[in-house]
Amino acid sequence: MTVGAGISVADGNLMVLGKKVLSHVHDNVLVTPASGGALLNGAFLGVASHQKGSRRVFPLASLTCVILKNCMGLRFMCAFRFKMWWMTQRMGTCGQEVPIETQFLLIEAHNGSDIDGGINNGEDQGSSTHAVLLPLLEGDFRAVLQGNDRNEIEICVESGCPAVEEFDGTHLVFIGAGSDPYEVITNAVKTVEKHLKTFSHRERKKMPDILNWFGWCTWDAFYTNVTSENVKEGLKSFEEGGIPAKFVIIDDGWQSVSMDPNSTEWKADNAANFANRLTNIKENHKFQKDGKEGQWVEDPAMGLRHITNEIKQEHDIKHVYVWHAITGYWGGVKPGVSGMEHYDSKMAFPVSSPGVQSNQPDEALTTIAINGLGLVNPEKVFNFYDELHSYLASAGIDGVKVDVQNILETLGQDMVGGSKRSAVIRASDDFWPRDPASHTIHIASVAYNTIFLGEFMQPDWDMFHSLHPMAEYHAAARAVGGCPIYVSDKPGHHDFNLLKKLALPDGSILRAKLPGRPTKDCLFSDPARDGKSLLKIWNMNDFSGVVGVFNCQGAGWCKVGKKNLIHDENPGTVTGIIRAKDVDYISRVADDKWTGDAIIFSHVGEEVIYLPKDVSMPITLKSREYEVFTVVPVKELTDGVKFAPIGLIKMFNSGGAVKEFSCGSNGSTNVTMGVCGCGQFGAYSSTRPKLVTVDSEEVKFRYEEESGLVTIDLRVPQKELYQWSISIDL
Repeated sequence: MTVGAGISVADGNLMVLGKKVLSHVHDNVLVTPASGGALLNGAFLGVASHQKGSRRVFPLASLTCVILKNCMGLRFMCAFRFKMWWMTQRMGTCGQEVPIETQFLLIEAHNGSDIDGGINNGEDQGSSTHAVLLPLLEGDFRAVLQGNDRNEIEICVESGCPAVEEFDGTHLVFIGAGSDPYEVITNAVKTVEKHLKTFSHRERKKMPDILNWFGWCTWDAFYTNVTSENVKEGLKSFEEGGIPAKFVIIDDGWQSVSMDPNSTEWKADNAANFANRLTNIKENHKFQKDGKEGQWVEDPAMGLRHITNEIKQEHDIKHVYVWHAITGYWGGVKPGVSGMEHYDSKMAFPVSSPGVQSNQPDEALTTIAINGLGLVNPEKVFNFYDELHSYLASAGIDGVKVDVQNILETLGQDMVGGSKRSAVIRASDDFWPRDPASHTIHIASVAYNTIFLGEFMQPDWDMFHSLHPMAEYHAAARAVGGCPIYVSDKPGHHDFNLLKKLALPDGSILRAKLPGRPTKDCLFSDPARDGKSLLKIWNMNDFSGVVGVFNCQGAGWCKVGKKNLIHDENPGTVTGIIRAKDVDYISRVADDKWTGDAIIFSHVGEEVIYLPKDVSMPITLKSREYEVFTVVPVKELTDGVKFAPIGLIKMFNSGGAVKEFSCGSNGSTNVTMGVCGCGQFGAYSSTRPKLVTVDSEEVKFRYEEESGLVTIDLRVPQKELYQWSISIDL
């Protein structure tokens, strides 16, 4: 039975572009061709069943692979929820290795092979076919994937409400196929976008301006004890170090909350009391001018507005955001509290799915389930948000960080599949400064989760500390992540030498243009557990690419211990390769005459390497080490002169500084560049320059004959976001 142009079911096998991806397809499995989407090679999978129930599990088909010597015919990578709020990655070759609560599944099958055999398991993706499976929302039900001990893939559907039992079942999973994994995933999500009409693809969203500036979050610095004076203290500390924060997130601690007398309090260091409920949409006394506990100031000018006005005027803050839970606070809105009666809040008791319960326990969810959640009447939800956000806007707040979103799922609702405007999403568990098992897996998890989440929004890698044993490791990852860059340092506890690799003196950052994702040769290897793989993350700038390489071995989420654990106290040195085509879109920033040669600049090693087309170079990293490579296509000028603009070579993402690049015409060997920022600017030239000017003024330059590196010094510009005009005669 032919379903889509490249999807068919024959003799009980699901065939994808001629490859057998799933076998022993169950008779009740329905396959419906996609229509009107971005992907021709796609179809919807469902089940025909007369069963009723708020939760049902249906076997789909078998996922197995016979591995021969030095061969592999099929392998997969998936993203699954390891606890209520967050996902992480898992790799494998058979159905039983697919975890419960899998939200995304990518399967690779090689040409000349299928699940019954194998071919050479090389790194060339051109010989492979990729199929992506996306569990969907259908009506009141959500679907996830999971494996069983018979190596079958199962579809688990649930409504989250015992009273909701009937479902259609025809469009539970979307499957898309093609040769390029990233194109397959993007087109599959765009096809689902047209089908569901409940969300918008990231490419159609406007990105918020905070992505372009360095910021600070109050959470780790003060936790819920934060005050308005603390906010001013923190911003002053950054200014004094020469790297001003341009946006601030006032995290949990500003709201008016209290606990019910009979509630069970959650007590823990450095955490909120999850038993608290919102008692007023306005700020607590700590954020009122001269506020005192137990007293209320009615004048709006004496509330949040006084601190937002002050920090915007005195510290030139561009954006002030505040934190709040999607239900108001962790415990919701307190029912019947004075001034909040019109929200008609009623107690609800969240019930998480059995799949979530079988993974990592969560103290917040446990506390909320015991004490209940003050849930605003659904008919009053618009008024609640409108009044809350209107008040915040009137107080000078520019945006909100909305937490605890998945709690809606325990009440039969969904989030990511219903996002049309939100453009930024947290992509992993928190940065845990005191948990040594969390740091390497944090980087790996965000990178692999971004393969999926990056289609919906720009992933946020979370805050980190600039003064921390793993600070450089985290900073390098954010530099290649294309994400907002912000820290949660305590005032006076900063490493400004590190921050100067991320942010410029005007507070702007050299942000890469896309969500940072693993290179294609990393998609199906396990850089946290296999003991032999490095993680490489690629991204793009205007005229170059960037690749961050990380040794993440030694720690990960343990399905037995149900938490992140160090499984190897002394992981060994790992060697991999770096090459120009690791940057998947590198040809997009080269001209049509590009030969494939590239310049590779290493941030840590401070080396310039000329790489001919398809040539690779080795990279060896010890445990918890990293390297960042700027990858620039070589431009060939007249007379055989070759040139490549690198950027600000002391910054992690050097190439992000190059905003304009052009070459002279009519036989000229002149190049001009628009470059933002300050410090050492570097470029590759196969010949010594004759003249270098900056803003039409001749400047001194240095030239290394052996490497071809040209460097000049750029002073700190007087204007914000200023671009220097650099001209080089060769």
